[in-house]
Amino acid sequence: MGKLIMVRHGESEGNRERRFTISPEVPLTDLGREQAHRAAAQIAERFKPARLISSPFRRARQTSEIIAAALGLEIEIVHDLHERDLGALKGESYDVLRELVKQDPEYDTAQGWLWRPERGESYEDVRRRVVVAIDEIRARHPDDEIVIVSHGGVMLSMWAHVTGEWRGAHLPPNCGIVLIEHASGRFAAPRIIGD
Repeated sequence: MGKLIMVRHGESEGNRERRFTISPEVPLTDLGREQAHRAAAQIAERFKPARLISSPFRRARQTSEIIAAALGLEIEIVHDLHERDLGALKGESYDVLRELVKQDPEYDTAQGWLWRPERGESYEDVRRRVVVAIDEIRARHPDDEIVIVSHGGVMLSMWAHVTGEWRGAHLPPNCGIVLIEHASGRFAAPRIIGD
């Protein structure tokens, strides 16, 4: 059985400021680096990963570098594991999103994952993109334990894909870990790993 050990990146400057980032090059904070060291220790204690795959965004790459150094792994970058593109909301505070969806007649609270900001992606768009990337990774390494460092939107979308349900999908905290086991093209239910 293969294992996808999915890790959200450590706290970034955008997370600390509660603002959607303008650039994929926003770095980790000091707290984010500490979180990455703790995640690396948890992974080393519980798993024996053969590979580490990362989103191309700097906050994920920096998290990956810390984890890779602790585990003695090389880093492979997979472009389609990047965070949700928020389009016109880049640079805005998290609160702006909450206000915008309240006023947008296109936003359906019963199916919020389908809402797409101007020039951006819906969570459903993210799910479709990420599933293709994950399926390709699983095809190349069907029996390996693989650390995948990405983003909250990526992990939320994978949770929804695996469970078949957006409602109740888990959004992990920074450096939160979710385990998704798989075999013969099928996923087991995701499990939250942590303290």
